Amino acid sequence: MQQKQLRSMPPGVAYMDGAFIDISEARIPILDWGFLRSDATYDVVHVWKGNFFRLADHVDRFLEGMDKLRMDMPLDRAELEDILHECVSRAGLEDAYVEMICTRGSAPNYERHPSYATPRFIAFAIPFSWILTPERWEQGLHVGVSRDHTRIAPTAVDPRVKNYHWLDLVMGWLEVSDRGADTVVLVSEHGEVCEGAGFNVFAVLDGTVLTPDKGVLEGITRRSALDICDDLSIPTRVASVTLDELRGAQEIFVTSTAGGIMPVTRLDDKAVGDGSPGPVTRRLHETYWDRHANSPWATPVQLPDAAENGKLTS
Repeated sequence: MQQKQLRSMPPGVAYMDGAFIDISEARIPILDWGFLRSDATYDVVHVWKGNFFRLADHVDRFLEGMDKLRMDMPLDRAELEDILHECVSRAGLEDAYVEMICTRGSAPNYERHPSYATPRFIAFAIPFSWILTPERWEQGLHVGVSRDHTRIAPTAVDPRVKNYHWLDLVMGWLEVSDRGADTVVLVSEHGEVCEGAGFNVFAVLDGTVLTPDKGVLEGITRRSALDICDDLSIPTRVASVTLDELRGAQEIFVTSTAGGIMPVTRLDDKAVGDGSPGPVTRRLHETYWDRHANSPWATPVQLPDAAENGKLTS
C-alpha cells in the first residue's frame, strides 16, 4: 500500500518546518487549522522553460491574503522567494507548478481561539499542471453552468483571498460532469456569472472582452489577459456579466495559472461560436505564451550552490 501511494505521487520537492523534503513525505498535523477548518491561504505561480511568470505579483497577492486573514508571516519576502526558487531547482523542473501556503497552524493544548495558533508556511514544486493540455487546446473546453449550486457569497468568504473553500465548486463540478461537461462555472445567488473551478471567465461580445468584477478571485492570469488586451487595443469591460451575455458571446475563454488562456468551445449543450477557438482568444493565447521568455514578467529560476543542489534535508 505504501509503495502504491508513493508511485502515485508526482515528482517534486516540498518545504515544511524549515526543511526541504520529497513531495511524497510532505504532511501537516491533523490538528492544524488549515486541515480542520480550511483556515489557510495560498497562491500558485508557474515556471515555464526555467522562468517564473509574474512571481512578484503572485507573492504580493499571497502576502496581502495573509494580511487580510490576520496571519503573521514566519519568513520575510526574500526568504519566501528563495524557498520557491530552491523548491524548483532541487526538483530539477523546467516547467513547474509552484504553490506557497500559509495555514493558521496549530495551538498548544488545542486552544480553540485562532489567535493562539502559530502560522505554518509550506511550499512545493511539482511538474506543471494543465486544466486544458496543449494537445486538446484546439478542441477547447466544454463548460457547464451549475443549476444546483451558487458561488459562496463574497460577504461570507472573500474570493480575492485565495482559499480552499471549494465545496460549492466541487459539487457543481460533479453535477455538470454528469451532463458530460469538462468543468463548471458558478453564478451568484443573483444569477450573475462568477468563476469556475480554478479559473476566471471571459466573454467576447461584439468585439469587447467582458469579465466579472465581483464574486471572483482577481487572478494573475486574468490580470495578464486584461493587460494584453490593453496592449493590443482590444476593448474590455470589467463589470457584472449576466448568463444571457455569456450565452450570447461570440467567444468564451477562461484564464488560470494552470494553462493560461484557454478556449471554451461548448457551453452547456450549445457550441460557442462555430465550436472552435475564436480569433480574439487565439491572439491573446499566443501573446500570453510569447511573454514567458522576453518580458518583465519572466524571472529566471535561481540555482542553489552546487554543493547543495539535489540534496534534501530531513
